[in-house]
Amino acid sequence: MNSKNIVIGILVLVLIGAISYLLLNNGGDTTVVVEKPTSDEILPVEPDEGIGDGATPIEEVEMMEREDETNIGTSVNGDDITAYHFGTGDTEVLLVGGTHGSYSPNTSALANEAVEYFQANPDTIPEGVMLTIIPNLNPDGLAMTGTQGRFNVNNVDLNRNFDCEWSAEGVWRDQKVSGGSSVFSEPEAQALRNYVETYDPNAAIVLFSAEGKVYPSACEKVPNNASVEMAATYATAAGYPAEATFDAYPITGDMVNWMAKQGIPAISVLLTDYKNTEWTKNKAGIEAVLKAYAE
Repeated sequence: MNSKNIVIGILVLVLIGAISYLLLNNGGDTTVVVEKPTSDEILPVEPDEGIGDGATPIEEVEMMEREDETNIGTSVNGDDITAYHFGTGDTEVLLVGGTHGSYSPNTSALANEAVEYFQANPDTIPEGVMLTIIPNLNPDGLAMTGTQGRFNVNNVDLNRNFDCEWSAEGVWRDQKVSGGSSVFSEPEAQALRNYVETYDPNAAIVLFSAEGKVYPSACEKVPNNASVEMAATYATAAGYPAEATFDAYPITGDMVNWMAKQGIPAISVLLTDYKNTEWTKNKAGIEAVLKAYAE
């Protein structure tokens, strides 16, 4: 036998041995099994740009995109409602002005003063806290004049449009006012609701005019301790009296009381008149609340 035949014979024997091994170890099944790679072996893939089951939920997208400013919605006339953010902490305090437009212009002016102050002094925000300021919840009302500016373009009192003891017909002093066709019928109220439900702030301060007092929030019950404590903290620092409840006339669909219904401690700060922002007083109140929530 020459060398060529010897090599061929050896190769045949090796092939027979390999086939025999496969038959013995697979019970006669010669199918080749490919092992599934582990998660560590799978290379990363590009995201599907929001298509299919792998899309990022809208809520998560909004959370990731929140930067120095957030457009939280628009008014009936299409004007933007803007929120400004200061600090990067997980504990968020929300400050809202301008609910009653040009009827209470000092609430928007005060909130804008706060925006300018914290933009110039970002280090005054305590560590672990974020302050969010919405200076003007009712931009259409701010553009109106007189008593009509208290309402939005649909002639709805936004502070009667929230889901706490809501009524289509509310009361302001001795006047009947519209609470809207349903809870959150108005885009401005919807904008605030969506923001609160998305980010779940830890506390809220809402500015109104005019009485020169601070009130805790409650929905169909006695105010909780957190709201009472926050009202006392703000009032003490600002030099306003703190009252237990607002009882001058019935309030339905109130924003601050709705937040209490959501489990968010909230207070109403009623400025002394309709003109002055009383910046020094209210700066002290805001900073006292921020400090309290940083501890």
